[in-house]
Amino acid sequence: MPVPEKKLPVELPYVKKYQPTGTGESPLVNIKEWVNLKCPKCGGPAKRETDTMPNWAGSNWYFIRYIDPKNNKAFADSKKIKYWLPIDWYNGGMEHTTLHLLYSRFWYKFLFDIGVVPQDEPYLRRTSHGMVLAEDGRKMSKSFGNVINPDEIEKNFGADTLRLYEMFMGPFDQAISWDTHGIEGTFRFLNKVWAIGGKKIDKKTKNEKLERLLHKTIKKVSEDIESTGFNTAVSSLMIFVNQCIETKSIPLLVWENFLKILAPFAPHISEELWSNLGHKKSIFKEHWPAYNPKLIQEKTFELLIQINGKLRHKVLAPRGICQKEAEELVLAEEKIKKLIDSQKIKKIIFVADRLINIVH
Repeated sequence: MPVPEKKLPVELPYVKKYQPTGTGESPLVNIKEWVNLKCPKCGGPAKRETDTMPNWAGSNWYFIRYIDPKNNKAFADSKKIKYWLPIDWYNGGMEHTTLHLLYSRFWYKFLFDIGVVPQDEPYLRRTSHGMVLAEDGRKMSKSFGNVINPDEIEKNFGADTLRLYEMFMGPFDQAISWDTHGIEGTFRFLNKVWAIGGKKIDKKTKNEKLERLLHKTIKKVSEDIESTGFNTAVSSLMIFVNQCIETKSIPLLVWENFLKILAPFAPHISEELWSNLGHKKSIFKEHWPAYNPKLIQEKTFELLIQINGKLRHKVLAPRGICQKEAEELVLAEEKIKKLIDSQKIKKIIFVADRLINIVH
């Protein structure tokens, strides 16, 4: 029985320079004395394999190294790994969903098996964002001549406009075509913000209507950020600004809180306007504003009027109205009088701040 040949492990050489070779090959290619050797079987000239690891390898564990990038003694400090991992939310492009997601989980599970990381899954949540397509609906490509240069957009409209438009142009997880008219609209919105910040702010002004709208906007933007509904968050910011345009003066506190929720979307203009108000510290060191639940409630609501369980009419009623007041309001409506006519009412069912059902 033949004895199997014993193969010794190949030791990789020390590489001083890891700069790209320009050919797409590994940096090992430049170490000629290691690459070129004699074939152990025939004695002829041979070359060692220089692609010793798949090109996805480095990108599948970098997020672990970020935790402790200067550690020269360990993969990463175990206490830091335990504190920071697993990742709360990992987002990437659609093109990485299979390869990167597959390999990063494979690597992480291997590291878990050998005791380097304390969990067997790297992410608590993994999402993919949509792709920005060209105006013609195709993928941007030099060969198609349809590429949008972000440097030109930044030069003509500013970085805030580009940033804001990319979040406003459509749902975060869907592919959306670029629209030049859309970015012009976003630019006009930021010009409105700048104009308001320079003229309409007053410390003494009080405006309950605007304050209520602000708190609704804070609630909406806060929830949309959590659900990646950035486009609808920006839309609510625009609604608020349009209301400000129609207002003669804006309370200082209202404007300050608006700038705080605008800041993640348009950081440069928000920081500048914040500074213009006399603040010495950055707006990004401020706490995120909380909305007041009482202020987001409408004072009135649509009271649904049913007759024998069928919806027949609606009427505007003050929120918190009691049953007796609701009955008087409903029975005074001409349409309801005609529908009931002279029939005897057997009972009335009332659901507060929602509906009233007349049974006859």
